[in-house]
Amino acid sequence: MKASLQLRVGQSLSMTPQLQQAIRLLQLSSLELQAEIQEALETNPLLEVEEDFEHNSDTSAAQENKEIAEAVTQDDMHLDNGTIPDELPTDSQWEDTFDAPPATTTTSQVIDSGMERENEDNSSESLQEHLLWQMRLTPFSHAERAIATIIIDSIEDDGYLKGTLEDIQQSLGSEFDEIEAVLHRIQHFDPIGVAARDLRECLLIQLKLYESDIDNIELLTELIDKHLDTLAKRDYAQIKRALKVSDDQLTDLVRTIQLLNPRPGSHIQVDKTEYIVPDVYTKKMNGKWQLSLNPDNAPRIQVAEHYAQLIKRADNSADNTYLKNNLQEARWFLKSLQSRNETLLKVAEAIIERQASFLDYGDEAMKPLVLADIAEIVEMHESTISRVTTRKYLHTPRGIYELKFFFSSHVSTDSGGECSATAIRAIIRKLVAAENPRKPLSDSKIADILGDQGINVARRTIAKYRETLAIPPSNERKRLV
Repeated sequence: MKASLQLRVGQSLSMTPQLQQAIRLLQLSSLELQAEIQEALETNPLLEVEEDFEHNSDTSAAQENKEIAEAVTQDDMHLDNGTIPDELPTDSQWEDTFDAPPATTTTSQVIDSGMERENEDNSSESLQEHLLWQMRLTPFSHAERAIATIIIDSIEDDGYLKGTLEDIQQSLGSEFDEIEAVLHRIQHFDPIGVAARDLRECLLIQLKLYESDIDNIELLTELIDKHLDTLAKRDYAQIKRALKVSDDQLTDLVRTIQLLNPRPGSHIQVDKTEYIVPDVYTKKMNGKWQLSLNPDNAPRIQVAEHYAQLIKRADNSADNTYLKNNLQEARWFLKSLQSRNETLLKVAEAIIERQASFLDYGDEAMKPLVLADIAEIVEMHESTISRVTTRKYLHTPRGIYELKFFFSSHVSTDSGGECSATAIRAIIRKLVAAENPRKPLSDSKIADILGDQGINVARRTIAKYRETLAIPPSNERKRLV
């Protein structure tokens, strides 16, 4: 092969650091955006938070974007070290910009940056701490305290004891009867039934505590002790024959068992509160749904005029160059924020235009929608729509939804139309809620009902949708009444 020189003409998108920043800001959640803005304020002296600014919930996104644009186009900012285009080409595939996935910002990082919410409760204690506190108040011997500590450390978050007493005996070398005695004392700590080895033992411990207030305590004890597996299978006929009880009596027994707590440790858990901050608000005005960006989502920032006025155009000193570079970075950052807001609002408007019936009538009115549909409307790439709708939330009169929620697959109907998966799930939920508890609807029966309505759905599809709704199968939904 002979070497040769060739001249080719082509076009390509040059991914400058500024454009990479704009694309990265586009996919940040509200908490991550706050952390990003806070970092920019700390590292760039040419950025500052606007003072004496009162948020107005009715301020439109267009007005906010106009104010940002005015802030970055002041006469003092027209320098010789680069110009900012009117629109940033953020519509591109992520692989074109970054080789590795972007680093995410955790909630703790946002809290460390000074944005912790005032009503967050950090005073909760774990189940182990709660039990150890009770152990210290209990008159245990030194050996018993060591056994109790091992047992408490072996308790899972739901309150059940993992491992066996034989393992504890092997590690401590204590007598088995002594370990079992300490276990029985811990099982009567708060919450009652904690440290049980299985569900049967957990329920019997709680039942014994309330035995003086419960009628038919003997039948209840026998039902839990000997027929708990049969009760889980909803084989009520076998239970009635074994206990020799009527339907009404068995119903009362089951209702009493349902008052007991199968997971005693679930009431004492360290679950950090996670807040969902909506990015976009929508409300109906004059018969039309109007959208606006959340003004409280991020602090309003602007270029610090005091430092901008110190810049001298013809001065190439180190200090002046430093100010020029930071001013240009501040302009790019504000422009990236503006581009993010405009893109987010544009995509949200396209989604609401297609799903207005959902806001008016609920889940059953949800229309089929995929990323390609919105990408075609706003003339952007599907990957851009995916980034914009990920971890971005819309506040509606029906609740707060992630923008991803409005996308769903579809199935065909007899009339030649389409029905969204969200609407089908809503119909399934409605049918199950109205079914006869003695004869719950099977997946095949639900598929037949939907077929009568012109919606062609296979039985396995019904089963898949039912599982996503956390609805148990028909044999587990069977009730006496």
